[in-house]
Amino acid sequence: MPINILMPALSPTMEKGNLAKWLKKEGDKVKSGDVIAEIETDKATMEVEAADEGTLAKILVPEGTQDVPVNDVIAVLAEDGEDVKAAGAGGTASAGGAPSPQPSPQRGEGAGPAGGKAEANSHAQDKADQRPTPQPPAPLPNGERSPPQAAGEGATAPANGRVFASPLARRLAKDSGIDLSRVTGTGPHGRVIARDVEKAKSGGGLKAPAAAAAAGPAIAPAMSDQQIRALYPEGSYEVVPHDGMRRTIAQRLTQSTQTIPHFYLTIDCNLDRLMAAREDINAAAPKDKDGKPAYKLSVNDFIIKAMAIALQRIPDANVSWTETGMLKHKHSDIGVAVAMPGGLITPIIRNAETASLSSISAQMKDFAARARARKLKPEEYQGGTTAVSNLGMFGIKDFTAVINPPHATILAVGTGEQRPIVKDGKIEIATMMSVTLSCDHRAVDGALGAELIGAFKTLIENPVMMMV
Repeated sequence: MPINILMPALSPTMEKGNLAKWLKKEGDKVKSGDVIAEIETDKATMEVEAADEGTLAKILVPEGTQDVPVNDVIAVLAEDGEDVKAAGAGGTASAGGAPSPQPSPQRGEGAGPAGGKAEANSHAQDKADQRPTPQPPAPLPNGERSPPQAAGEGATAPANGRVFASPLARRLAKDSGIDLSRVTGTGPHGRVIARDVEKAKSGGGLKAPAAAAAAGPAIAPAMSDQQIRALYPEGSYEVVPHDGMRRTIAQRLTQSTQTIPHFYLTIDCNLDRLMAAREDINAAAPKDKDGKPAYKLSVNDFIIKAMAIALQRIPDANVSWTETGMLKHKHSDIGVAVAMPGGLITPIIRNAETASLSSISAQMKDFAARARARKLKPEEYQGGTTAVSNLGMFGIKDFTAVINPPHATILAVGTGEQRPIVKDGKIEIATMMSVTLSCDHRAVDGALGAELIGAFKTLIENPVMMMV
């Protein structure tokens, strides 16, 4: 039977993607693992690998197509020995309101990132979970039958309260103490599958409790596009359409400010010792035959290292909130906000508490270059235990940053500048830096946040302690 190749979900936040380029053409033979297309997500350009073997019978979504929804059919693969023309004739694009494809094995579902490439059916169990389960269409009042819903499209729980879930998903939910009725299903007909439960463990894909949702106050709707444009004379502005990255940033930050109770702690740090240590370390860096130093540390490298060690010293703050329990992280994985055209991205320094300052410096230079070229792999910017946002290079004295879920904290770093301070009753000039810690009050209380930012200040003002 023909095999539908679907638009893969290359990240937890991806809802749509741009089909940048086809690397195979109709009639080409395809082997499992062959790279068949390039997909642009909101943050990177990824390669998509085939999960099955056969002949590419029909390309349904041409390259250059924008905003293709996840799980839409983008091509049809004919199995070995199958009539290629017949297989291609049966495929119909489902994007943009076109008719849905004829029933066939959905073998491209659930593609996920692996080593920078999206491999369709990267998890064998999810492959089994996502095979369509035959279910009779629901009868309508006039006796007609409603069409079956596509995977994850507007599916709701049955009126009798029963939750459709795979056996593995039920077992995982039971072992983890997760209420299946609160898990958003992404399988066929809204069925809950194993990866939905795994996502729910970290607080993703969970529906609000019914009682709480009903009791919550109504939120006034925002102004419509027409209402906003009516405030300005025609021709006095230019409309620049949002790209995928800007839409994702808007959605995540809105979600963060609406669902995470933020509070803020600000402290001043004396940088004099750190600046002297940085100068000595950079001066001692080995040089190649052209006289280029092996590394050149920045103040931000010390900040990342200090935050990583501070989380190890205050382990109760190295956490992520989930509805079922607190995740206490063993390592300090520090996300660092990097500006790029159209938005920002947060690549992560893994195990930063054990990384050397020169290693952190090298990783950040590599991440920054590849981030601006949109070449980061999903595993390089997803997850983490906290983040650092540094606007000091722009002369910003202090600011507050919005927490990036699933983090419980984020450190906003201002510029280092000379200020008068009082020391032993005398006024002196010192290089000072203001930092503000944003905390998720569900996971980090005021006193705990104060301990964390205090530990950070101690390390920044005594940089030799980072070397121990």
